Amino acid sequence: MIDQPRQRHLMAFAYTASVILVAGYTFWLYGMGKYHDLLVPMFVTLLLLTALLMHHSQALNPVLPRAILLGSSYIITLAAFYSHPSISTIWIGLPTAAAFFLLPLSNAFLLTVFSSPLWWLLTRHSDASSEIIIAYTALILLMALPPWEHARQRALLRATDPNDNDCNAYHIDTLKERLHNEFLRAAMLNKRLAVLVMHLPQLDMAEEQFGSRAQTALLGALCNEVNSRCRDHDLLGRADNATFWLVLPDTSESGAMLVRERLQRALSQRVLVETGQLETRIAVCLPCRNESFERYINRLEARAKALSIA
Repeated sequence: MIDQPRQRHLMAFAYTASVILVAGYTFWLYGMGKYHDLLVPMFVTLLLLTALLMHHSQALNPVLPRAILLGSSYIITLAAFYSHPSISTIWIGLPTAAAFFLLPLSNAFLLTVFSSPLWWLLTRHSDASSEIIIAYTALILLMALPPWEHARQRALLRATDPNDNDCNAYHIDTLKERLHNEFLRAAMLNKRLAVLVMHLPQLDMAEEQFGSRAQTALLGALCNEVNSRCRDHDLLGRADNATFWLVLPDTSESGAMLVRERLQRALSQRVLVETGQLETRIAVCLPCRNESFERYINRLEARAKALSIA
């Protein structure tokens, strides 16, 4: 749900390195006089340059440049096998690794499995076709192991440590930094911005009365509903122990009200064993025209305080 700053820097490095590598390969072909092989690398270079520029645009969905990068790896690999049938099968590892790097685990696994007949057709004339199949299967399992282990450890932490069970919610300092970026983007590009201030009154006493498991269940219920009913680029952050901010970029007041009603209805239908029906207080807060960021933060904090004593 949340695109971490470190991940954005890593992706920027991946796009830049891809452009440099493919562009360098294109110039090498040109220098070697292999003009008939230039078309695909030139096309892929333009695609990757487009992906790099799209990645630096805050207004675009980050899925688009990732899809371009993944598609480019398939294009250049297929072109290599088409132009040079005797090329080393190690090239198959390029799109396979890119799939696990750019996609969620389940999607990457399905893509690599369904694309396996394509690689088999390209290498079926090889004397070592059975070894290639075994190696490709081993590569899929090897690439799937790190993200699977990471997901398993995160699930274990969420199940055992209530302080880690923020369900990808930002810490307040990081949330304010991200909100500041969205605030500036909305002001410069004349975009809309809304924030839902959410308070869970049961969370203040859940651990004291029912133990850490009840607090974990409340946090999990909130974050699961937000994850399933909000967009990938919406930002959830924990302002204090029982108050959360949900930042909704490119959202009008009416749109924020719809999200509020949808979340409140869904959360009210969640019944937990220890605390019963989940109680949630949600308010919509939009920045005013020509309002400073500091004043907007003060209004958000005041709104959160008002919800906590309501």
